[in-house]
Amino acid sequence: MLRVGRFVVKLESSQKSLQLSSRCLATAAQTKPKEDAQKVENQSFTMNIFRGQIQTNQIFPYANVLNEEQKETLQMLVDPVYKFFEEVNDPAKNDSLAQVAEESMKGCWDLGLFGLQVPQDLGGLGLNNTQYARLVEIVGANDLGVGITLGAHQSIGFKGILLFGTPEQKAKYLPRVTSGEFAAFCLTEPSSGSDAGSIKSRAVKSADGKHYILNGSKIWISNGGFAEIMTVFAQTPVVDPKTGKTKDKVTAFIVERSFGGVSSGPPENKMGIKASNTTEVYYEDVPIPVENVLGGEGNGFKVAMNILNNGRFGMAAALSGTMKYAIKKAVDHATTRIQFGKRIDSFGTIQEKIARMAMLQYVTESMAYNISGNMDTGSVDYHLEAAISKCFASESAWFVVDEAIQILGGMGFMKSTGLERVLRDLRIFRIFEGTNDILRLFVALTGIQYAGAHLRELQKAFKNPAANLGLIFSEASKRAIRSVGLSSPPSFSQLVHPELASSAALVSKSVDTFGQVVEMMLIKYGKNVVDEQFLLNRLANAAMDSYAMIVVLSRATSALNNKLPTAEYEKELTQAWCAEASERVAANLKIIGSGKHLDTFGKLSTIAKTICEKEGLVQPNPLGF
Repeated sequence: MLRVGRFVVKLESSQKSLQLSSRCLATAAQTKPKEDAQKVENQSFTMNIFRGQIQTNQIFPYANVLNEEQKETLQMLVDPVYKFFEEVNDPAKNDSLAQVAEESMKGCWDLGLFGLQVPQDLGGLGLNNTQYARLVEIVGANDLGVGITLGAHQSIGFKGILLFGTPEQKAKYLPRVTSGEFAAFCLTEPSSGSDAGSIKSRAVKSADGKHYILNGSKIWISNGGFAEIMTVFAQTPVVDPKTGKTKDKVTAFIVERSFGGVSSGPPENKMGIKASNTTEVYYEDVPIPVENVLGGEGNGFKVAMNILNNGRFGMAAALSGTMKYAIKKAVDHATTRIQFGKRIDSFGTIQEKIARMAMLQYVTESMAYNISGNMDTGSVDYHLEAAISKCFASESAWFVVDEAIQILGGMGFMKSTGLERVLRDLRIFRIFEGTNDILRLFVALTGIQYAGAHLRELQKAFKNPAANLGLIFSEASKRAIRSVGLSSPPSFSQLVHPELASSAALVSKSVDTFGQVVEMMLIKYGKNVVDEQFLLNRLANAAMDSYAMIVVLSRATSALNNKLPTAEYEKELTQAWCAEASERVAANLKIIGSGKHLDTFGKLSTIAKTICEKEGLVQPNPLGF
């Protein structure tokens, strides 16, 4: 039992088994959950709200990491990229061809779009994450099919070489992937989607020890039909230095098609992003030089997760651009369409749609540049925010484009308008690079584990209170503040512009309640909390809304402080967002805390089990006989 003031916390010893090793989280999970859970000074805002704390180091001031030279470089690239997409690339043509047209592909190579973040001395443009985000936003506003081709190449295809490659690997491969050779990321298999740990592809060392011999196959590989350089993941037998026993572990390899034994299936016929090449890839006795192990033998899972975590902010940037495109289409129509003697933008229904579309775009864009800015300043505590940005962006973009089609009415449904293609292209974003369902569990369970580690820390402190008075009194003070209803810490209030103080108070209240609910969940469920997915999803939604609120508060504060022309508009966006988001947070946390919906969740579970047992929807007779 742990007592802090009038609060009593019961910590079960079995809580130590609360881990993120569940295979269902494999595609999304961070690579070192135990270490992260025990970090005392984690800088992530999202991670800290699971302890009821507001950590602002990565939020305020809002991202402004580019120096004058970087801004000039970026502007030199922005104009040609805009011009290329306006004058050369034809997204409808790419879609109908089911491939990127030759002139568009050549233009992307000529502009350096396939090597945006490769160092200049190795053939790339040497951009940082913020510069990259800005250009990706332009791509997302114009052609998501081209965007996937570019992203599969550099955001994940050769990203592992950038992150984990030896100097020799970088010198050998990075000049090639910036000068015409395509790259691909090869992880998913027929029996392994989100469960990345269950891959069957296998690589075993040759008798002379100079090569690994790879056999297996991968599915749904973007650029798979023509990629020459691939980051491939396979099981390898690895000797445990402690026990001397051999155990299969995932290893990452740099594989060249020219090694031999690599082949591809025909392009998949997809719902959307038709311009991107997606195929199966087969490996039959492929000899891989031992020096092509990427990140060390047995470290493939770590390599894969870091690649995915590192690239997710780019999706938010791209889809922010997509939303801008859709909103422009909707506004152009709404301000010219006359119905009942009025322009339809004068009707409240249309105004609400446009305003909500704008809020979602603003939040998504704010997340993208907050994360890229943190990455550029050396942060390593951004994985939860990146996961949130991917979920938020993909769901928001779908809503925004769907609403744009609704505003255009029948015109929006026509292929010539372009929105139906964008809607088809968007659907995959909620699935690949970590499904949104898995990423929500990742956010919730990673945060809960971090909070659980803190409670265990308190438990240890009470075993020797004299030596841990600072920690004990700090915790007691925070809980006392909760009990008398005080709101945000002074440091947070001082960071926010005075005109946004009431919105900041909503964030503080949300975070405080959030921390209490997480503590309750740990006490009530202990290690079994991993099985409470009905609750974990709602906790993740509350975390997403909380992060969204703090990010726009920071951005709008920056606009107001700098007296930007858009400051008043940004203030209104932020106030409206925080008002509604805080209500959603409260509603989700109430569901978790009250337990009133547990019976409903139980019924939903039973209904689903019944349907699955019957192998299809149970069919009651609608006429009663």
